[in-house]
Amino acid sequence: MQITRQADYALRAMLYLARLQENQRAATSQIAEMQNIPPSFLAKIISQLSIAGLIHTSRGAHGGVSLARPAEQITLLEVVEAIDGPLMLNQCTSSPEACVFGPECPLRAIWCETQTQLIERLRTTTFANLVQTALAKA
Repeated sequence: MQITRQADYALRAMLYLARLQENQRAATSQIAEMQNIPPSFLAKIISQLSIAGLIHTSRGAHGGVSLARPAEQITLLEVVEAIDGPLMLNQCTSSPEACVFGPECPLRAIWCETQTQLIERLRTTTFANLVQTALAKA
């Protein structure tokens, strides 16, 4: 399984925003430059994150992008799912009938367990966690 480049860029953009002061905004051009994201690609990502309610955007001389909630309240799972949709390692994890071997397939149990662990890890990791980890390593 590999998340899309778009989801990776979204995570990096959100991490950048999580490092800002509480009332600070960043220009999309600044995010694009600092995170090595193509500006046109970032515009689409910003739109999706805004629709998902994860960021606020404002135009004008003092405009920019900021987190819609504190970094402690935004998880990696929310961002990945806002961009890529629900995580699914294999079609059989949500539709056992999709497997010709049925729900008793021994591989299905592994896929379901792995997917559950991945989702739980992303659900319990906030952007505040990542910022704290980065600061501890600095």
